[in-house]
Amino acid sequence: MKIVPDAPDVKEARILAVDDEAANLSLVDRALRREGFTNIVTCLDGRDALSDFAAVTPDLVLLDLMMPGFDGYELLESFRRLTPDTEYLPILVLTADSTMNARLRALSLGANDVLLKPYDVGELLMRCWVLLETRQKFRALRA
Repeated sequence: MKIVPDAPDVKEARILAVDDEAANLSLVDRALRREGFTNIVTCLDGRDALSDFAAVTPDLVLLDLMMPGFDGYELLESFRRLTPDTEYLPILVLTADSTMNARLRALSLGANDVLLKPYDVGELLMRCWVLLETRQKFRALRA
């Protein structure tokens, strides 16, 4: 059973998923592909995520916060610095840190939404859909 609406233009979106746990990335990748998304890039290392970000020019970023070395907060700040103020780039944070401080910090650094792990895959897919649809509408208004 499909969860998100069938809109090929939204499903062609470029999605960058960053998490230091391969199992988490595999879950996200499988769920998105099952729904018809095809342009998914996964990254296990925060430092590599910056070059992937530049190469992919994503329409949506899924970002873990707690990673060794270059953590999600640093990436969030970097992604926002690299995104022009005139663009709407949705970033969905996926984190196991359930503290209010973590959520507020992520949102204050530019995250558009926060989803706590373990999450329901259907909810993840719908949140991705809403963020991508919003980006599409934003871009249509600018055109």
